[in-house]
Amino acid sequence: KKIKNKKTLINNKRNLEHSTVMFESDRLKPLLRLAWNKLDPNYLATLPIESSKVVIIDTRFPSRPVAELAGHHSVVNSVSWAPHSSCHICTAADDWQALIWDLQALPEPSEEMSTEPILAYTAKGEINHLQWSTLQPDWVSICFGDKIQTLRV
Repeated sequence: KKIKNKKTLINNKRNLEHSTVMFESDRLKPLLRLAWNKLDPNYLATLPIESSKVVIIDTRFPSRPVAELAGHHSVVNSVSWAPHSSCHICTAADDWQALIWDLQALPEPSEEMSTEPILAYTAKGEINHLQWSTLQPDWVSICFGDKIQTLRV
C-alpha cells in the first residue's frame, strides 16, 4: 500500500471546497505525524516519514518551514509540544533519545534556525512514542520496548 499524501492542509469547515496547502515535504516524502502547538496555534510540527528531522511550520507563512530540528541521528517517531509553554517541544527517535527544544527565537521563514536541544535523555532502547503531561507539565512519558518511563524535566 502506497502513501500518496505528502502535504499538510488546512480546511475551512464552513466551506469544504476551500483548503490551503500549508507545507509540502522535500522530495515529496510522506508526512508521518503532526502536532499543533496548543498555546500558539500559529505553529505546528510535522514528521516526514523515515526522517531524522522535525519540521516546524508557521501557518502565517504557508508552504515554507520556519525551522527544522535536526538533533536526532535516526528516525524521529514522536513529537509533543509543552502544555505550559508555547516555545518548548519534545521529540523522540530510534536513536534512543528524547530531546527538548527551546523555540522562543523562531525566525522569519527566510532565515535559517540553528538550534541545539536544551535537554537530552537517552533511554535503553528506541523510543516509539512520547507524551508531555498536561496536568503535570514537569513530566514527559516515553515508551520503548515493553516499557513506559516517566521523566521529570
